[in-house]
Amino acid sequence: MEKKLFTKQVSAPRMLLLVALAVVLLLADHYTGVFAPARAWLETAARPLYWLGNVPGEVAAWSRANVAGPGGLAVENRQLQAEVLVLKGQLQQLAELDAENVRLRTLLNAQQTAKLRPLMAELIGVSPDPRRHQITINRGERDGAFVGQAVLDGAGLMGQVVQVSAARAEVLLISDERHAVPVRVAGTDVRAIAEGTGDYRRLRLRHVPPTLEIAVDDLLVTSGLGGRFPAGYPVGRVASIAHDPGQPFVEVAVTPLAELDRSRHLLLVFPEPAPGPPHGS
Repeated sequence: MEKKLFTKQVSAPRMLLLVALAVVLLLADHYTGVFAPARAWLETAARPLYWLGNVPGEVAAWSRANVAGPGGLAVENRQLQAEVLVLKGQLQQLAELDAENVRLRTLLNAQQTAKLRPLMAELIGVSPDPRRHQITINRGERDGAFVGQAVLDGAGLMGQVVQVSAARAEVLLISDERHAVPVRVAGTDVRAIAEGTGDYRRLRLRHVPPTLEIAVDDLLVTSGLGGRFPAGYPVGRVASIAHDPGQPFVEVAVTPLAELDRSRHLLLVFPEPAPGPPHGS
C-alpha cells in the first residue's frame, strides 16, 4: 500500500491565507527592514554550515595546486633542467667576458706605456701547418699596416707583419724557426740575437760567447738595432744557460713573455712621424 507524504489535506482558503502572509512578510522586510536583525543572526548561525560545505572544494583545489602526478613532475623536472642549462651557458659567457675585459685592460696598459703609435688588431686565423708559427689579423693596407711592422700583445713582442692585403695581414711569430730579433739585456748594453725554435714556449740566443754577462731570469728587450723593431719592448726571460766546454758558444734558452699561442687582441706599432723643422728656420 502506497504511503502518502501528506496525510492531511490543506484547504484552499488556508493555502491562500498562507501565501498572502508570505507575500506580506516579504514586502515588509524589503521596504522596512524590520527583519534585518533576525536575518543577520540566522546568517551568523549558519556560517559554520557554509564553511563545512566548502571544505571538499577547498581540499580538491589545494590538491590540484600542490600534488602533481608522476607525469607532471617529470615535465617540471625537464623544464627546470633546461633552465639550469641556459643559466650555465649564460654564466660561461659572463666568465669569458670578464676574462676578455682583463685581457683588454692589460692591452690598454701596454698601449699607454708605448712611446710609439699603436693600433689594436684581432687574431682571425692561424696557419694549419704546425711548422709555421704564423697568424692572420684583421688589419691591412687600408689600416696602414705594412711589411716588417712590429706586433705586440699585452705582455711583449709577438712577431712582425710579413704579408699585407687590403683588409688583413700575416704575422710571423717570434717562435717560428725563420724568425730572429735583436735583443739586449734590460738595463745593460749586452746584446744578442733571439731566434725561434718552433716551440711557443722557447726561444734561443744565437752565438753567445761564454764571456757574455748574462744570467738566468734576465729580462731581454728589443734593442732597436736594424730599425725593424722599436727598442725597449719585452721579448722574454732567460730560462737556462748551458755551457759545453768543447763548444765555443753557450746554449741560452729564453721563455717568451708574449702569449704566442693564446693572445687574441694585439697591437700594431707605428713609428711616430719625424718632427718637422722648427718654424722660422
